[in-house]
Amino acid sequence: MAITRDDVLAVLSTVTVDAAGTTLPASGRLSQVVVDPTNRVMFSILIDPSEAERFEPIRRRAEGAILATPGVSGVFASLTSERGPNQPAQPPPPAPGRPAAPPPPRTGPALPGVRHIVAVASGKGGVGKSTTACNLALALSAQGLKVGLLDADIYGPSVPKLFGLSGKPKVIEERLLAPMEGFGIKVMSIGFLIEPETAMIWRGPMVQSAITQMLREVAWGELDILIVDMPPGTGDAQLTMAQATPLSGAVIVSTPQDLALIDARRGVTMFRKVAVPILGVIENMATFVCPHCGTASHIFGHGGARAEAERLEVPFLGEVPLNMTIRETSDAGRPVVAVDPDGPHAQIYRGIAAKLWGNLTGGPAPRAAPRIVIE
Repeated sequence: MAITRDDVLAVLSTVTVDAAGTTLPASGRLSQVVVDPTNRVMFSILIDPSEAERFEPIRRRAEGAILATPGVSGVFASLTSERGPNQPAQPPPPAPGRPAAPPPPRTGPALPGVRHIVAVASGKGGVGKSTTACNLALALSAQGLKVGLLDADIYGPSVPKLFGLSGKPKVIEERLLAPMEGFGIKVMSIGFLIEPETAMIWRGPMVQSAITQMLREVAWGELDILIVDMPPGTGDAQLTMAQATPLSGAVIVSTPQDLALIDARRGVTMFRKVAVPILGVIENMATFVCPHCGTASHIFGHGGARAEAERLEVPFLGEVPLNMTIRETSDAGRPVVAVDPDGPHAQIYRGIAAKLWGNLTGGPAPRAAPRIVIE
């Protein structure tokens, strides 16, 4: 049985948003309703950030009403403050002679029990962002922190492969999901909820809703830091992360190549516009050392990300080499920090993690608890 947009609107007309009985479709707050070929329904409710607590029960009622509709296979319903119902799409220009107002402060409900949420982003794909995010999460965990990892790359989820995880997460109460776990890290990805060959042909609002649900409807528990592996670019997913929950900051990953640095600048600019601090830049694939002759080659150039960080006046966290061990362990689902924690590549990631934690908190990362070995 195919579900149509009109079917969805008819059901949502039974959900009111105020004491006067205004229905959700009539309120002007309802985004475009999307129904995909598998009868999954997606929509957003536009609110001001200050209305989040009042509208969360309304969102749940709307989601439940759609989920109870015969033929519906799933629902992605979210609150968004990208543009409130009485808020202009663009802020008015400043008066002549007066400086432009600073970007609005980051708002939105934080995740209970999660101290810091950090986005690992890149301006473009192919720079090793996901591999960096996974090893960074493991390096933070190795320093005694409680760490979670959210794979927010809806179109190309890589974290299940990188962590060697498969299967589907358990529902522990209502629609609250238990995260998967790998190497002591709590992990969530859209890759756990779909078949590996499935192409995510979703419009922006569906992506926004999926990310919001993976943030808020997962039992993350007590975490010192949640690392979010962002999709490449500067679009809907990044805006959703900045608006759905207060980010503590963002890390930009780039190769030294000029083409990658152009997009890295866009990433820095985007996060600054939504008032998210830049915690640092990482130069990935910085140097290749031939395993046979020991000659160092700068395949993608060298030092470009460091120079760009200095130019943009943001911290530089470190360089990660282009190395077959990192690639092989990632493909095997056993990241290098997990399989060789005392090796040279793990030490590089741990150094970067220590700098990141210091930039985030103003202090050094805690040391890992001592291990007792019985011989």
